[in-house]
Amino acid sequence: MKYYGRDPRIISIPRRLEKIKRVIAFMSNKGGVGKTVLSTITALSLVDKQYKTGLLDLDFVNPSTHVVLGVDPSKLVFEEEKGIKPPVIHGIEYISITLFTKGALAPLRGEALNEVFAEILSITNWGELDYLIIDTPPGFSDEHLDLINYIDKLEVVIVSTPSSLSIRSVENLIDLMKNHGVRINGLIENMSSNSSLKQLCLSRGIRYLGNIPYDPGFENSIGFINELKETIVWRKVSAIVDYLSKVTNI
Repeated sequence: MKYYGRDPRIISIPRRLEKIKRVIAFMSNKGGVGKTVLSTITALSLVDKQYKTGLLDLDFVNPSTHVVLGVDPSKLVFEEEKGIKPPVIHGIEYISITLFTKGALAPLRGEALNEVFAEILSITNWGELDYLIIDTPPGFSDEHLDLINYIDKLEVVIVSTPSSLSIRSVENLIDLMKNHGVRINGLIENMSSNSSLKQLCLSRGIRYLGNIPYDPGFENSIGFINELKETIVWRKVSAIVDYLSKVTNI
């Protein structure tokens, strides 16, 4: 761990994660690029491939992984066993602030946001997992810096669209991860029929994990797992998952 401080909760985080082999956070330079969909489908695909998987939604302002999973947060329950034991949804050990708010808005900011962040990481009692997938808030904020400081084995997948407005901020995000010594597994170009960002990845020395074309009918499958599995998004993500699961020394 890079930073302990005096907070006993922070000191307990490595112990909470010690039974997890790999922790992969999905990050995006901005909102609306499909990061939540791709991180959630990644978790579902890993379970489909017989990997023990957890999904942690760290977007406290606008959590939406439960929407992709098709679960009603008001009906989610968890056990308290030496901390919080995540409920299992579609084979995934799942934690989101919606478990505690039951779907209500949680208008957190500043110090309150950091407190909830540290609390959830320190009290969640994950099982023995092959992967923990983390859906992070869009942009780059205190939560991302805390994540980097608290989790030594953190890996990152960057999600972006080929929009000209995105390119510069993608470069900044890549630079920030490299400056903090975070392992970047690669970049997924979403809602794109071309490999527009491949050259950017080459110039920045990171892997281009592939492009996922825009599917106008995809929205109708959100929340319905069997329908999700029939989409091109699922097939593309499944191929990326095959790569990430086989390559451990990226």
